[in-house]
Amino acid sequence: MTAADRAARTEAADRRCREAYEGVGGPEEGMALVAVGGYGRGELAPYSDLDVVLVHEDAIDPGEVASGVWYPLWDSGTALDHSVRGVSQMLEAAGADLKVALGLLDLRHVAGDPHLTVRLRTELLAAWRRGARERLPALRRLVVSRHELMGELAHLSVPDLKESEGGLRDAGVLRALSATWLVDVPHADLERCRRTMLDVRDLVQEAAGRASDRVVPETWAAVATGLGLADDRAAQHHVRELGRRVTHLSRLTWRRVEDVLTRPTSTRRARRPDLHPIAPGLALARGEVVLAAGARPEDDPALLLRAAAEAAERDVVLAPPTAARLAREGAALPDPWPAEARQSLVRLLAAGRGMLGVWETLEETGALARVLPEWERVRLLPHASTVHRFTVDRHVVETCVEAAGLIRFVSRPDVLVVAALLHDIGKGGLTEHSVAGEPIAREVAARMGFAPDAVDLVARLVRWHLLLAETATTRDPDDPATVALVTDRMGDAESLQLLRALTEADAKATSPKAWSSWRAGLIQDLARRGLAALDAGTAPPAITTDEVAVPEEAVRGELVVSKTVVADGCRLTTIARDRVGLLADVAAALALQRAPVRAARIWSQGEYGVCVWEVGDEHLDPAVLRERYEAIVDGRIDPVARLRPDAGSALEPAVVVRPEASEHATVLEVRAADRPGVVWLVCRALATLDVTVRSAHLDTLGPQAVDVFYLQEESAGVLSETRAAEAAHAVRAALTRPG
Repeated sequence: MTAADRAARTEAADRRCREAYEGVGGPEEGMALVAVGGYGRGELAPYSDLDVVLVHEDAIDPGEVASGVWYPLWDSGTALDHSVRGVSQMLEAAGADLKVALGLLDLRHVAGDPHLTVRLRTELLAAWRRGARERLPALRRLVVSRHELMGELAHLSVPDLKESEGGLRDAGVLRALSATWLVDVPHADLERCRRTMLDVRDLVQEAAGRASDRVVPETWAAVATGLGLADDRAAQHHVRELGRRVTHLSRLTWRRVEDVLTRPTSTRRARRPDLHPIAPGLALARGEVVLAAGARPEDDPALLLRAAAEAAERDVVLAPPTAARLAREGAALPDPWPAEARQSLVRLLAAGRGMLGVWETLEETGALARVLPEWERVRLLPHASTVHRFTVDRHVVETCVEAAGLIRFVSRPDVLVVAALLHDIGKGGLTEHSVAGEPIAREVAARMGFAPDAVDLVARLVRWHLLLAETATTRDPDDPATVALVTDRMGDAESLQLLRALTEADAKATSPKAWSSWRAGLIQDLARRGLAALDAGTAPPAITTDEVAVPEEAVRGELVVSKTVVADGCRLTTIARDRVGLLADVAAALALQRAPVRAARIWSQGEYGVCVWEVGDEHLDPAVLRERYEAIVDGRIDPVARLRPDAGSALEPAVVVRPEASEHATVLEVRAADRPGVVWLVCRALATLDVTVRSAHLDTLGPQAVDVFYLQEESAGVLSETRAAEAAHAVRAALTRPG
């Protein structure tokens, strides 16, 4: 009945205001009493003030009406927020103050001259539309500032129904954005959420007995009863779902506002098709990832995750209609997943802040249920501990965001981000969540197509993700049994390094208190002691080489390229006379074709250089690759301009010399963002120093290339310490600086 109650409260307030206006002889022309803000919308809560303005023509003196109209209202006990202004003053105030302008958009006639009210409302709306392009950036800053201060309604322990992100204030801003006519907002969906949230606010204020928009824990029972829901948890889920939906609509709308504001003002240019292919089956259109012409979702099970990864890495919108269509019509993922699907999920999880909006779209469109049905266990689940800032699902996403910043420091970034995704998947039941989560994580990781050892690693991290934090803060670090407890559970240095990163990400996503300098110091110290006990100096992987037959074309000095189609791509074998720079030139040819190199083995066989490339494109043409290679060698194509790295990468490359890894070569370990040209940049930098790459092991783990190069001097000697440092510096510079 809360909607009917709001209407009754508004009608009673209108009656009091009309009686007060008429009681002091308010004229029927040239002056009016108008309602603004929530009162203007007719949405009075039980303890709302009345926002009213006595407005008059500039030439009219409001006189005794202005001084007397408020007294009857005060005498009746009405709480007022009132003012007296001329028409020009109203327009000036709206032009000078965004908050005033937003409130006046809901202006409604109460008493006096209705024609004045209609004219004023028309002029206010026209001014809002005329100045929208100039004013919306400032409004955006106000909104972002409020979100940073108040947090997100869907995930806060004590949400504010009005000011939190996804609350009533955002719903009002969306109405104002729609009023600009620059963007469209799904009106019916927005109004459904907004009106239900108004119902919740009414119940909260009635339970509190005062004007309050914050839902404290003891209020959920009253909300559940008032809305006819089963219990407190059902009420929380319902309200958080509303906040999540408004947040989603708000973020999408603001993305579209940004696109409108940056779009060419020329009508002719704006109408041109703006579709840029970015990946198989996908294109970018006005800042949104959409399906490309000719895409066949029913034949491409990896398309949904590919689209999500592209949107997250580019920090753009995954168009909701695209996600909804892929959820509805896309081919189901097989069990186990193809490698590309797993890689795309890892890229999505490791995309940092770009993941948030994309993950939200996957949830809102039902697409996430196709990929990870287990997510429903934790969706909008509140935390029992007050230490947590967010609900369980949002905490998990924040943990993935934090883990994305730590992938440079672990050997298996793909395992790290998937463990971050699954670390709390066991919550919501009676069994301790890390115990309950281990078998779920094991099943999910196996379904994703991870190798058995990686499945074991994910499961182990989920089972013991609290081990470091609990042990470091409750046990004596100087007691050998404390370190033994950690090393016995983890078993090897790789697992402990991953656990250290997961612990940091989990704590940072929980709250500042969970990763205070004191707690961080204890955890890092215990991890260091454990790694020392496990001997963390593990050598890079050994290179496996095969003896291959050398074709006659290679003997004549040509590059020979052979291709074998495999699942999710092809395997290319290249053979040519070995020389300094050979590997760089072949890598450049692949990069110029935007061929996604997933892994490679490279070695010298006598006087020939052999490389086996695992490429994620089954349609790659060996003849075209050979032509590109020859053009590069002849100087007809310069890869530098086309393959220079982007400036300002989110994660700096890591380049480390590993002296313990080999007695016969200098081993260089390189970790960098995976993108076309990484191998070329590394090999080109080494070639300029006349350093020979004798063999290499290249791998792609999610968004990170993890490449190990075995280097020698051209005379087949190990590099000196000075030369090794020079090589590391040159590679780091090549991966960091554009140009």
